[in-house]
Amino acid sequence: MPFQIYEADAKSILSPVSGFLAQAGFTHSLTPARNCTFGCSYCYVPTMRVHGGLRKEDWEHWGAFTTFKTNAAQLLRRALKPDQVIYCSPLTDPYQPAEATRRLMPAILEAVIAAPPKVFVIQTRGPLILRDLDLLIALKARTRLRVSFSVTTNRDDVRRIFEPHCVSIEERWRTLRSLSDVGIETSATLAPILPCDPEILVDKAAAFSNGPVIADPFHVRSEKPSGATTRSVAAAICARHGWEEWLEPEFQREVLACMRSKAVTLRRHFGHGPAGFGLLALS
Repeated sequence: MPFQIYEADAKSILSPVSGFLAQAGFTHSLTPARNCTFGCSYCYVPTMRVHGGLRKEDWEHWGAFTTFKTNAAQLLRRALKPDQVIYCSPLTDPYQPAEATRRLMPAILEAVIAAPPKVFVIQTRGPLILRDLDLLIALKARTRLRVSFSVTTNRDDVRRIFEPHCVSIEERWRTLRSLSDVGIETSATLAPILPCDPEILVDKAAAFSNGPVIADPFHVRSEKPSGATTRSVAAAICARHGWEEWLEPEFQREVLACMRSKAVTLRRHFGHGPAGFGLLALS
């Protein structure tokens, strides 16, 4: 699917967090762009609408374009403080496909290296992060850097249905291994949990990363009456393929229990929800 890249100046780049991220222990979030060219079917961000800093065209045409905050690095240099615990990013993937040509992240990382916060977490599913490996190595010498890498299933046929613009599962494992091999703290974030073999997924996560294993199922309204939730597109996919149970809270709890049990046998920390993501915020 072709996508468009736009640019605009932002008024600010670090946002004090509330809700989920605040419960996890983060103080600020950093979002380098609006809208995301991965365009995943389940992404909760479009359901946040204006509360996610989006415009109507963003949530109506999610994944069709992105708008980069061209002055992100300049704003960041003025906003960074040593006591901050920063999550990059809750509202777009910092290594989305459009970043390959726009190259916003190198300047952002340079700004963070120059004025390091207490903790800096990068959340991505993009192997493009390896382009900036030298900067990441420099950053980990200055602060507590963690890369939380999204791997949603062990089945590539499922991945192609829910997130066709994302790379294969095997390429994600290879990316995690490459980051871990140079001493960067890495976590496999199994979120949202797509149809999979839960034990195999946790086993792989432990084999290719060196940090805690974090998981989160689809967000459904019966369990989460307000705020961000899984997009209806993903629910329709589940219905079409006979995967409705992955949206059922009791089944989700069984999957999480299975994952936790497997992680315990592998002597790996495991968490879900705010407490799970809180493992990333520890200083």
